[in-house]
Amino acid sequence: MLKPLKPLKPKIIKLFISVSFLLFCSIIFAEHRILVFGDSLSNAYGIEKKASWVALLKNRIKSQNINALVINKSISGETTAGGLRRIEGILKSDKPTIVILELGANDGLRGLPLEKMSSNIEQMIDLSKTYDAKCLVIGMHIPPNYGLEYTKRFHEVFINLSAKTNSELVPFMLEGFELNEDFFLSDLIHPNESAQPIILETIWKKLRIMITS
Repeated sequence: MLKPLKPLKPKIIKLFISVSFLLFCSIIFAEHRILVFGDSLSNAYGIEKKASWVALLKNRIKSQNINALVINKSISGETTAGGLRRIEGILKSDKPTIVILELGANDGLRGLPLEKMSSNIEQMIDLSKTYDAKCLVIGMHIPPNYGLEYTKRFHEVFINLSAKTNSELVPFMLEGFELNEDFFLSDLIHPNESAQPIILETIWKKLRIMITS
């Protein structure tokens, strides 16, 4: 016959409640709530989650005792249209103070209309501002599959929107290794684990200023 479980001691119950409360407070009252809103480049595609630049960002924030919470709502394959459909609900529920907006690469790789892509990103920036969040726009380059003019105009979308909306900009997410195959998976599109610390440093240069200002 099974023995009845002993009731928890009051001290243990109090300790459990205290730890739970502190954990809850650290999430709710974080000075900054950083939303990473992107595609496969921010969703650890083909690599271990713990090796991704977002995981490395969480580690850095923790190691530097920065009062911030990182929330990753990136989806592999996401386009700017898909992001626009999702973002308002996430802004309402997660209440970020900073939005790292890393979308557009899939639009470009599919040759989607750049005017629509630009409009989608601008609306996401405007929505973020409506919910009192600052935006860090992450720029990208794409291969010249659809011609040099399309490729040039694609990259200009990020630069122009950053200036128009007065948002911070990382001009190119893959800066410093884009031509080095050693930093990519076999598809030569997605960065491998070795590239993730470089991506973090590229984004951190701007994000650090946003956090401390």
